[in-house]
This record gives sequence, C-alpha cells and structure tokens, in this order.
Amino acid sequence: MTKDEISVASKKDKFLNTLQGHTSALQNDQGLFSEATSALETLDFPTTRVEDWKYTRTTRISNEQWQLVQHAKSVNVEPFLIPDLDAHLIVFVDGVYNSHLSNVENAEFELSLNKGFEQKNLVHKHIFTALNVAYSTAALCIRIRKNVVVSKPVHVLHIASTEKALAQASLFFHAEQSSSLHIVESFVCEGDAKTLTNRLLNITVEENAHVHLDKIQMEGDNNFLVNEENIYVASNGNFTINTLTVDGGWVRNGLNICLDGENIEANLNGFYLPRRKQHVDNHTLVDHRKPHSHSNELYKGILNDQGAGVFNGKVYVQMDAQKTNAFQSNANVLLSDDAQMNTKPELEIYADDVKCSHGTSTGQMDENALFYLKARGIGDENARKLLAAAFINDVVNKVENEAVQQYVINQLVDRGLLFV
Repeated sequence: MTKDEISVASKKDKFLNTLQGHTSALQNDQGLFSEATSALETLDFPTTRVEDWKYTRTTRISNEQWQLVQHAKSVNVEPFLIPDLDAHLIVFVDGVYNSHLSNVENAEFELSLNKGFEQKNLVHKHIFTALNVAYSTAALCIRIRKNVVVSKPVHVLHIASTEKALAQASLFFHAEQSSSLHIVESFVCEGDAKTLTNRLLNITVEENAHVHLDKIQMEGDNNFLVNEENIYVASNGNFTINTLTVDGGWVRNGLNICLDGENIEANLNGFYLPRRKQHVDNHTLVDHRKPHSHSNELYKGILNDQGAGVFNGKVYVQMDAQKTNAFQSNANVLLSDDAQMNTKPELEIYADDVKCSHGTSTGQMDENALFYLKARGIGDENARKLLAAAFINDVVNKVENEAVQQYVINQLVDRGLLFV
C-alpha cells in the first residue's frame, strides 16, 4: 500500500468512526443496506487520480469531523417556501424528516417512511452513495399508482442548519404506468453553519409515465452538497430534470439515467454560477439501451472571481439502441482571469444508425454586445448582468411552472447575478 493509499484509508476510518452507533433509516431494507455496507469496505474517498474526480477535491470533506443529527430541528420554513406555488410539502432539516413542518394531506400518492425499493439503476460508484444508504438519516419512498396524475407539485425542501451536520436523506420515487408527477427540490441553508448534505435520489419511471424534476441549489459558501440521482425509465416514458445551481460553496451533482425501452424522451438541463471561491461539478451519464429513444442535454455556466466549474457528460448508445437521437451541449462564459472551467463531453456509440452530437465552448463575454448596451446608457455592471440573463435564458425557460421559474429569477436578481 502506497503512502497516498494509507492516507486515504486513515481519512475514511476517521470519518466512519464519528458515524458509529447511528442506525440507518434503511437498515431494515436488507438488500440495499447490505450492498452499501459491503461497498464501504472497498470504497475510499476519491483523489484527483480518479478520472471522475480529477478536478474536484474531496479533502475538504474527508478532513472534517461531521456529525449525524438524530432529531428534526424546528426551523421557520416560511423564508424558503416558493411564493404562489401550491404544492405538497416535504421538509428535511439537517437530513431528518420533519413531519410537523411537512404537509402531504390529501396527497394522491403513497408515502412510506424508512423504506426504499430495489433500484435497477442504483450503483455504488463512489463512497458518498454507499455512505448515504449505510448511514441514512431519513428515507422516504413515494409511489404514484397506475394512471394517477398528481395534480400539484411535490416540493421537497432540504434545510441545512446545524454546524458540522451531515445530512443524508434518501428519496425513492416510483411512478407506475401512465402516471405523472412534478417534483420541486430546493436546497437552502439557515444561517452560515458549515454543513455537508449528501442526498441520494432514486426515480423509477414506468411505461408511459412522466416525471419532471426542478432542482434548485441555493446553499452558501460554507456548505458542501453532494447530489446523486439514479433514474430508470421504461418504454414511452418521459423524464426531465433541471439542475439550477444558484449558490453553493462546493457542489457535486452526479446524474445517472438508464433509458431501458423504446420511444423514451429524456431532457437534462442546468446552469451553474460559481463565484468567489465556489466550486460546482456536474457529471451526467445517459445510457441508451433500446431503439427509438431521445436524449437532449443542455448545460450552461457563468464563472466569476475564482469560481471553478466541471462538466463531464457521457452518452452511451448500446448495440441494440438503433435510431437513437442524443444531443449534448455545454457552454460557458468566464468573467474573470482567475475563473476555471474543465469540460469533457463524451459519446460512446456501438450502434450504426443513430443521430448523436456533442459540443462545448468556453469563452469571454461578447465585448461588442457590451459596447452596444453601454452605448445606450446602461452601466457596465448591469450590461454584464443583462448578457448573463440572456445567456442562461434558454435553460431558465425549461422550468415550465411559472411560480418556480419566477422564484429562480428572483433569487438570481436578489444575489446581484442578473439584471432584468
């Protein structure tokens, strides 16, 4: 064992020692729990020598002593609600489900606590997924029965609140045949406590079902956020996800989508706006397994100050997946000389009758457009904000719910990121 391997192993041991004695919310789900605990024996915190983590360091997480919160803390949720959004509300505080703050009365779905389900696309690719299951602070399983259209969105609100808290909520959504669901998930912080949120989300979209997810990330500079999503879609299914990183000190999004049927449509959209010393990493994987399916991917970033971004998008087209359409685009604007962007779109195609493309661009803000706006009396700062708004506008427009879209815009304006 090398010196680096000994160092990583000792960090993992110290990290796990602080979690001993905690009973996972998924402990009774022997299939998931056993797989996760076994994976923990071999998985370590990734170093920059691991390709998928080449530009994202985990030492700031593994060097800290985090604590699992045992009981739901009472907080004021009003500042974190989305105005004019009529939705079912599910609230996690430091990863613990708070039934008193939640509101799922008269819901058209079934909600089970401390329960998961066998996820066809759940793979323990890295230590954070295994940690979540082995030491889950809360687990919710939501099932939408066949032909049920949930009439209003489900708003899942994650509030980070306690210093050095490790929040590990596990969420399972199962949309049965011909059902429909809109999920809004927001990540916020109360105060400036240093926290780590390690959330695992698993979604099964059965035949002809539709699931739409708007994920809004708005934690602060002191917060670490790991999101892992495993999505399985069957024939004629439709899945859309909008990942909107408004704010956050250290963010890692891992999105894995398995298209295991024909005539599926999957849409992946996102924007990220790292500034100061913030770091945002988006890793996506779309696996086309059967013919006649479509995936569309659009991610855009605006990086300022010493902000850093990572985008790694992989599209697999399996041998049986003829007539596949897969499109991927990543575009970035650097607003300072110290901002950094590392982007790597990838296609791996084993079928010969497909339409696939990928592309990436990273550059500076258009000086001619800036000159045009300033010549018409708009100040330099507001001119840059207007161009930023125009740059990410096609991603913002993917948010179909008007209340959610306006909320996102207002958050960007309040933070001085946009001028509208």
